[in-house]
Amino acid sequence: MPDHYYSKNPDVESKRVELTETISGKQFRFYADSGVFSKKGLDYGTRLLLETFEEPSVSKGIYADAGCGWGPVGIYLAKTSPGRKVLMTDINERAVELAKLNGQLNGVEDRIEVMQNDLLEGMEEREIAAVLTNPPIRAGKQVIFRLYEQAAEALVEGGELWVVIQKKQGAPSTIKKLEELGLETEVMKKSRGYFILRGKKC
Repeated sequence: MPDHYYSKNPDVESKRVELTETISGKQFRFYADSGVFSKKGLDYGTRLLLETFEEPSVSKGIYADAGCGWGPVGIYLAKTSPGRKVLMTDINERAVELAKLNGQLNGVEDRIEVMQNDLLEGMEEREIAAVLTNPPIRAGKQVIFRLYEQAAEALVEGGELWVVIQKKQGAPSTIKKLEELGLETEVMKKSRGYFILRGKKC
């Protein structure tokens, strides 16, 4: 079975590339690499997630980018919400290295914390106001549902979980799972088969 981005240590050869991305009118520079999700540039689903995201009403708490890859979500959040710290986690060591580098490239290294970690494992005490994720579909439903459980536990009251997922990859089952976790769940946008879902902890 070939290596994929949900691996601690990708064994594919590193072929780092430089990217320029404009998100909601703001320009960013990034490095991406083989063995990390979306090497060729910001994927449509992640862009849709960022352009749809609305800041939660809760004033306390940090933001979290679970499964950060090379870091576009967390870095965008740090750039556009300077009053919040952003926790960025990924199981992939190459992704973590890139996310740290990209934070420096975009001048937000003092506002982000990048960790090699299995999604939000052990983050229950971090007081998180919003979790954003383009979940690792190829890791399987069990892993993805564990992420939702971790997020529901870590969110402060009034905090929100934002997920981008395609209908064919499990949007309906994700909605059901978020509702089972007691999150007030809403479809915020649909486009090209992608759903942007928000689950609010009440």
